[in-house]
Formats: sequence, structure tokens, C-alpha cells
Amino acid sequence: MVPQAEWTFWKWVEFFALDKWPEFLTGAGVTLLISITGTIVGFIIGLLVAVFCKIPVKATDSFVKTAFIKFFKFLMQVYIEVFRGTPMIVQAMVIYYGTASIFHYSMNRLFAGIFIVSINTGAYLSEIVRGGIESIDKGQFEAAHTIGLRHGQMMRHIVLPQAIRNIMPAIGNEFVINIKDTSILSVISVTELFFTSKSIAGTYYKYFETFIITSIIYFVLTFTVTRILRAIEKKMDGPSSYTMLENQDAAVIKELD
Repeated sequence: MVPQAEWTFWKWVEFFALDKWPEFLTGAGVTLLISITGTIVGFIIGLLVAVFCKIPVKATDSFVKTAFIKFFKFLMQVYIEVFRGTPMIVQAMVIYYGTASIFHYSMNRLFAGIFIVSINTGAYLSEIVRGGIESIDKGQFEAAHTIGLRHGQMMRHIVLPQAIRNIMPAIGNEFVINIKDTSILSVISVTELFFTSKSIAGTYYKYFETFIITSIIYFVLTFTVTRILRAIEKKMDGPSSYTMLENQDAAVIKELD
């Protein structure tokens, strides 16, 4: 199909939908790849940061151990505040172009996009995980200490399974946000959906027609993901997702690690 100057609005929309769908599909695929990978890696980062920041400092700990824990907690707090307090678009510019300027190394754009989304998501999810941990009844922490569980055992077997279940809606919301926020990565020329759409629109000078299709694709992605996550949340809320432990299981937990 050859574009004609006299085409109507809907004719241009039809042209872009039928002729440019491979480009839109590729852009949507890159958007999903970055958002899924960024959310998973960001969750792992947030989980590790939140759990480490909850390590208690005991009076019996050595000076070196106490100093290390406090210093690392300080660094993690700086990381959280910086990445939550600055826009992702600025972080993308600083990390991508800063790396090239200071270290004379040009990062792969796709890798840079995943890295930026991951560390940004990690900062937000660390606070979400922290809130999930603090939502657990304090009596469970005391009971775990009473039966002699270490911090790692308590988090792994008692606290985190409940906390993660509680924060699933927030994690899903962060995933949906990442799908939309990948458009920011166009500033470093990552060929995600927004960048692809902008390239198509710039070629034909038809921005409105192009971004009508783009907005529909974004809506379909976020709507579908939201419904899938809601179904997962409902399944996790059921009684079948809980495991009842007997009294003697506490001794078994102590030996797992």
C-alpha cells in the first residue's frame, strides 16, 4: 500500500495498522521484555535490600560487624532516596551518557534500559517489601526468636512468605507502571514501543494517527496484565495457599539452613 496525500484520518490509521504492524509488534515486545525483566530483577534487589536493612544490631556483635551493617544500611538508604527522589528520565540520561563520558564505554541500549528500570524499580520495591515485613504481627518475630531461629531463617520461612503475599498488588502495580515508563527510555534510543512509534510518525508526519495505535497497544498490554495479576491475587487469597504447621515443625525449620 502506497501512502496518498489525500487519505483521510482513518485511512492513515488503517495503513499504519496493516503496513507497520511488524514494527509495532517488535516495539511492544521490547517494552514487555524490559518491563518484565526490570520488575523481576527490581523485586530481587528490593527484597535483598529490605531484608538486609532489617538485620538487627546486637550488643554482643563485634565492632567490625556492627560498623559494616550500619555503613551498608546507610548506603542502601542513600540508594533508595536518590532513585526514588529523581525522575527515571534523568537517571537514564546520567547512567547511559555518563558511562560513555566517564568510562569511555558505550553500553548496549537494551541492556542499559533493563539496568535502569531494574535499579529504579528496586528502590521502590525495597520500601514496599519493608512495609510488607513491618505489616507482619510482631508476635511472630518474638516467637521466632524464642525458638532460636536466626534472622535469615525467620525471614525465609515465616516473614517473607506472608509479606510477599500481602504486597502482591503493589508489585503488580509496579509492573504496570514499568510497562508505561519504558517510554522514557526513548531518550537513549531504546527501540521500545514509544521510540518505534515516534520513528514511524516522524517518517510520515502523522503523529496523531500513529499514536492512536500506540495508545491502544499500551492499553491492551496494561489491561491484560492487570487482569492476569488480579486472577493470581485471588488464587493466592484462598485457603489452599496457606500451609498449616504443627508445633514440631519449628524444630525442623531450625535445621533447614
